[in-house]
Amino acid sequence: MNSFKQLPEAEKALSPIFSGIDAQVKQNLKKVLDAFRLHRVGVHHFTSVTGYGHDDLGRETLDRVFAEVVGAETAAVRVQFVSGTHAIACALFGVLRPGDEMLAVAGAPYDTLEEVIGLRGQYQGSLIEFGISYRQLPLTWEGSIDWEALSQAVGERTRLVFIQRSCGYSWRSSLSIADIEKIVQLVKKQNPNVICFVDNCYGEFVEDREPPAVGADLIAGSLIKNPGGTIVTAGGYVAGRADLVEAAACRLTAPGIGSTGGATFDQNRLLLQGLFLAPQMVGEAMKGNHLTGYVFQQLGYPVNPAPMAPRRDVIQAIQLGSKEKLIAFACAIQQHSPVGSYLNPVPAEMPGYESQLVMAGGTFIDGSTSEFSADGPLRSPYIIFCQGGTHWTHVAIALEAAIVAVGPA
Repeated sequence: MNSFKQLPEAEKALSPIFSGIDAQVKQNLKKVLDAFRLHRVGVHHFTSVTGYGHDDLGRETLDRVFAEVVGAETAAVRVQFVSGTHAIACALFGVLRPGDEMLAVAGAPYDTLEEVIGLRGQYQGSLIEFGISYRQLPLTWEGSIDWEALSQAVGERTRLVFIQRSCGYSWRSSLSIADIEKIVQLVKKQNPNVICFVDNCYGEFVEDREPPAVGADLIAGSLIKNPGGTIVTAGGYVAGRADLVEAAACRLTAPGIGSTGGATFDQNRLLLQGLFLAPQMVGEAMKGNHLTGYVFQQLGYPVNPAPMAPRRDVIQAIQLGSKEKLIAFACAIQQHSPVGSYLNPVPAEMPGYESQLVMAGGTFIDGSTSEFSADGPLRSPYIIFCQGGTHWTHVAIALEAAIVAVGPA
């Protein structure tokens, strides 16, 4: 099929959806601007302190702005978080204690959390090694939450319910804010003291509310994904109930230091500017996802989510069916990346992942998935996960090459 004919047809069909995304970007950007105005962000917040990082006015203001935007009591936005997985781990270790149970309600967690929990690997210090038990509710055969099972799943030892918003490397629907609200309500009905924790990675600004606004107690995520607006160089965040955020911060730093320490290394301007840009960048990524899903469904490949379905995160999955097509797709994306276009992705082991991965990520921020990237584990049915995109037009250019590289199903 001629990609130069196919893509304009897709763009025309998706035009009403693109307009709707623009309207939501405006709504989310207004929310960010309101928070900046409320907390009187000025150029003096761009500077930072050295050493311990005490009394960093810019960092403290960013925390308040971020909390306001996501509807949380407080937040800790820190460059010291290595990744979203690190922020999540700090939240889990900060809140859970020996004898507690963690209950995952959306099936298996993302690969990088398996060793944090203790489901895989022999590394010291997993949750299970510290006497914290783990249980997960399987998804239904359709890949959705088992609502009936969830309504009676909370046990006497259940301290925390783990809600993974994004599909990760699984073929299921990512969770909407309405889904998260329903989960929280069902859990709190069984035990109002159970902590509802949301892995918020890939989901920020996809809808007009964030999980704390619908009752989630604590969320965590990465700054080189959605909320960094493609320009933040490193970091992560936790946000939610003040006591829980402080508990997570104490795991990042130390008890007695918590959220009061941590120099920002003159990154405050980028952190604030990235948050300002985030709604627009997420909107562009959503448009690129719709376009990718539409084109590859027309080529005969199973796609998740469906092209016209509302987005719940910035990930578009395509089931390519073979190792060769998975690698060919990644190579096409890499060759149309702004950085490292001359490189060919080679399957390799990655820390925290069980399977070899092939990754196309010619991004300005290393590992950024808010910029356009694509990756997938080398295991059947060979699914490629497309993520991010600063301009949907960049996605369209890369798709032209990907269509040629893999051909129809």
